[in-house]
Amino acid sequence: MRRTPVVPALATAALLLPLLGAAPSAARPPDAPPAPDRLQQAFAEAAAEYQVPRSVLLGVSYLQSRWDAHGGAPSVTGGYGPLHLTDARTALAGASHHDEGTEDPRGDDARAPLRPKAKTSPPATLPARLTTLPRAAELTGLSAEALRTDPAANVAGGAALLAAAQREAGEPLSADPADWYGAVARFSGAEDSATAAAYANDVFEVIRSGERRTTDAGQRVTLTADPDVAPDVSQLEDVGLRAAKAAGTECPRTVSCEWIPAPYEEFGDGDYGNHDLGNRPASQRVRYIVVHDTEGAWNGVLDMVQDPTYVSWNYSLRSTDGHIAQHVKAKDVAWHAGNWYVNAKSIGLEHEGFLAEPDAWYTEAMYRSSARLVRYLAKKYDIPLDRQHILGHDNVPGTTTATIPGMHTDPGPYWDWRHYFQLLGRPFEPTAGKNSGMVTIRPDYAENGPVYTGCVTRGEPCAPHGSSAVRLYSDHDVNAPLIRDIGLGTAPTTGVNDLSSRVSTGQQYAVADRWGDWTAIWYLGQKAWFHNPGKNPAAVPASGRVITPREGLDSVPVYGRAYPEKSAYPAGVPAQTVSPLPYRLSKGQKYVVGEKVPGEYYYAVTFDEASHRVVTGEDMYYEIQFGHRVAYVRAADVTLSTLR
Repeated sequence: MRRTPVVPALATAALLLPLLGAAPSAARPPDAPPAPDRLQQAFAEAAAEYQVPRSVLLGVSYLQSRWDAHGGAPSVTGGYGPLHLTDARTALAGASHHDEGTEDPRGDDARAPLRPKAKTSPPATLPARLTTLPRAAELTGLSAEALRTDPAANVAGGAALLAAAQREAGEPLSADPADWYGAVARFSGAEDSATAAAYANDVFEVIRSGERRTTDAGQRVTLTADPDVAPDVSQLEDVGLRAAKAAGTECPRTVSCEWIPAPYEEFGDGDYGNHDLGNRPASQRVRYIVVHDTEGAWNGVLDMVQDPTYVSWNYSLRSTDGHIAQHVKAKDVAWHAGNWYVNAKSIGLEHEGFLAEPDAWYTEAMYRSSARLVRYLAKKYDIPLDRQHILGHDNVPGTTTATIPGMHTDPGPYWDWRHYFQLLGRPFEPTAGKNSGMVTIRPDYAENGPVYTGCVTRGEPCAPHGSSAVRLYSDHDVNAPLIRDIGLGTAPTTGVNDLSSRVSTGQQYAVADRWGDWTAIWYLGQKAWFHNPGKNPAAVPASGRVITPREGLDSVPVYGRAYPEKSAYPAGVPAQTVSPLPYRLSKGQKYVVGEKVPGEYYYAVTFDEASHRVVTGEDMYYEIQFGHRVAYVRAADVTLSTLR
């Protein structure tokens, strides 16, 4: 007989109100757990009520949200609460998505610029993975509002969905976690078996290893490790999902990946798109991986990358389950970063998300899938796992002075770089003593919450939220003026898209000065201060290589691309202008080095690849962390040294 349990309304209310801080302690039931343990209790009660193993419920929730509630705000795909119950129609109805960039994504002066296109709307009919919250309401008898805003109700809704998935698979409500592999795969909402399996494998990896953390609401949650659990993976055969189109993809086996090609097509009068054929890494090294967010929902993003007249990137990553679609082979050059030099040497990853929505959070499933893909690509192409090579789109420099204001700013201050690099296996740790001449930016994401404006309305504060970014001032005082970026040509602001006075987790800078709890760094040719108290530091000591103008030079130019000297270009390939940016690197200033690179230009302006050429010059450059974005200086202009 099918069982459709309902969480008792009185018990739910008694549990939830204290959890949300809505009820005084005197109103709590005598046997209620301490306030920081109420979410743990909610997992225990929901698991018992719906006969789901507690470890399965906790493992699924961790992969969805790391047990965070996000104050009831929806994720990038309309998922709510610790179980990421999706109600995309409601979540997206009031959303206001925008990004400030107007860049030409190709960024090649040898060709006419591509013009930005409007984002596409979500489909009229939403897939089941985006509508799990209404189903949970039917199964529990709880209101949609409660499931969106009350963490314990949300947990109960997730438990009900798992129990329903187990019954639909014809499996008993077993107390053994190993019997729930098929139900977990179904819960993912995946449309193909490979994605469902990757999701379920991640959940059971969490169950085996265990997890413990304090959530964004101050809740202490523990999943005790069960290292011997061995799920029945054969259950996936009965889930009835299609096979993924994995043929042709360049992905690790630990993720779900399908091939949805970006078109290489000729159209119009000698025009073509939406990428260029190449022969990397034989012709030129792949040096960078660029992290983007999509500023659009999954289906619209796939429509855009299949438009032969516009942009492309190498991979898209879906938020709900971490599924990956590959569009452009790594040997070819996608049009994604707004800087042709970077495009020619990078692989672009678009993550389903929105920069200007602080609570439009990314799922743990997508973070993990992305980290696995990046580890695989970094190993294959010998790309160092650091912030000089794993760039955000917001770290890519403008090619010339004119392009600086239009460069994109994603994934923005709410992408959790610290957690991402922990998943990459390269956590940002101190590498020097307390008073080192160099620092790695590393705030506590949850505790670090600089005020941003303009997420919804220009000038209005964004919702309070944790952040990977640290604000910079012209003096050791929060009332001092913000650092000005002369390349932007505007007064600095706290706008969510204004990068003028902002550093990001993992970036490294040379120390210029110290004053009490404040540290100054060299940044955009200036001394820039940030608050760095010993008890809650925003940065950790580091060691590494830096450059400074060579002896006899008062300052040296800074470039947005490392192009060859004019004499390096063969006949038939027009020489590209080596134009400096409006900044200067002055005597006495130091900047952290990424690597030394040759001047190089990929000439690819026709559909017929027979004319394509890689031009390599004699001039060498250093990539440096100059401001929020990287930049390049001629090696002949500077002196290299090491700070410890």
